[in-house]
Amino acid sequence: MAYKISDACISCGACAAGCPVEAISEGADQFVIDPDKCIDCGACAAGCPVEAISEA
Repeated sequence: MAYKISDACISCGACAAGCPVEAISEGADQFVIDPDKCIDCGACAAGCPVEAISEA
């Protein structure tokens, strides 16, 4: 199951920089994770300074 970014996202980009498969991109209001690319490694959640990422 892919990770999900909540509305708490501050669009800092830390998650995208830490994603080894480039599954995270900047959306209209916040960053988003492509569930088809996500490998459930958790690197994004570990790098999020506001804890806006969790398992979906």
